[in-house]
Amino acid sequence: MQNKLFRALLLIVAVAMMAGMVTACAAPAAAPAATGGEAAEATEAAAPAASGAPVVGIVLPTKDEPRWIQDEARFKDLLGTAGVPVEILFSQGDSAKEKANVESLLTKGIKVLILTPQDGAAAAAAAQAAKDAGVKVIAYDRLILGTDAVDYYVTFDSNAVGAAQAQYLVDKATGTGNPLYLYAGAASDNNAFLFFEGAWKVLQPKIADGTFVIKNSSEAVALQDKAELTRDELAKIIGQVTTNWDFNTAKNLAEANLTVAKPEDKGNVSILAPNDGTARAIADVFGVDPDVTSYVVTGQDAEKASVQYIIDGKQSMTVLKDVRTLAADAIAAAQAFLAGETPEQTNTYNNSTIDVPAKPSVVIPVDKENVKAAIIDSGYWPASDFTGLE
Repeated sequence: MQNKLFRALLLIVAVAMMAGMVTACAAPAAAPAATGGEAAEATEAAAPAASGAPVVGIVLPTKDEPRWIQDEARFKDLLGTAGVPVEILFSQGDSAKEKANVESLLTKGIKVLILTPQDGAAAAAAAQAAKDAGVKVIAYDRLILGTDAVDYYVTFDSNAVGAAQAQYLVDKATGTGNPLYLYAGAASDNNAFLFFEGAWKVLQPKIADGTFVIKNSSEAVALQDKAELTRDELAKIIGQVTTNWDFNTAKNLAEANLTVAKPEDKGNVSILAPNDGTARAIADVFGVDPDVTSYVVTGQDAEKASVQYIIDGKQSMTVLKDVRTLAADAIAAAQAFLAGETPEQTNTYNNSTIDVPAKPSVVIPVDKENVKAAIIDSGYWPASDFTGLE
């Protein structure tokens, strides 16, 4: 696998040289997440291509979420050591900045664009601009919606992520009448729908048989007898329980939910949290409520802070989406396009305009029982980053 990837990287370099481009020096090691004014400045070139024009342009959504710092670091690990001309830009949650980033990369002559859209629909204009310039477009982790200007989609199986989260709640539930609190990602992110859809398919039968009782969404209660939800029905629920992928929004929503909840709506609760950042914010709120006896809370992304929360018993589980695999898949797809070939396809995802070819990567549920094997022994994060490991 490593040899195949190395050959792929060498081919990218060869194509760049044939195009008359000078190979860039390796980018510096990944920097820690920026805050305050530094975060705004981070929208500029995060991994400049030094003296050479970039062949591959990468646009990630924000430096304010640890998840995307992971991806930046993994791309640098894979591309930097081979001296591949690449430039990584951050859009800081702004679709207008995202489009400006793409246009900047196009003026520099990139051949492949790897784009994680802030807003799936809004990103269609940037993808179209790339297509018009003859650039291949790879949607990375999030699907670009409503356009035929997407050539490939590199993703994890988002339905499987939601299903894994929900199954964990089901496996930990005992008896009937367990209070269930639902939370979701941003309504502008297609993945938020896929995560919730995957979770709903697992949870709904257990809601119908009384194992769970929904406590914080009237829309979900109204639809609790439906095993399959339409996009519009999913949108109604997500509209009530969205965290917008924001820690403070998640915290405020959890506080509002518990403020109106009766003591009997608390006790031993089950919480569907969409990702690690929101899981920690929500867990912090539920953890200090005197009427909450215990809680089980889900997450995803295996962020360092959440791995420590799992070790400490403050977060129940996460879903490991190994971004080393995702970044490698994106590079392999870029290599195929640069060589005039077609990337490997095992699935398609409809973006409301076309069926986008894809090869979704596997995901791994992680809790306290397997955290050392899945996270430490696999080399994903070093043991020295954590305390209390057994």
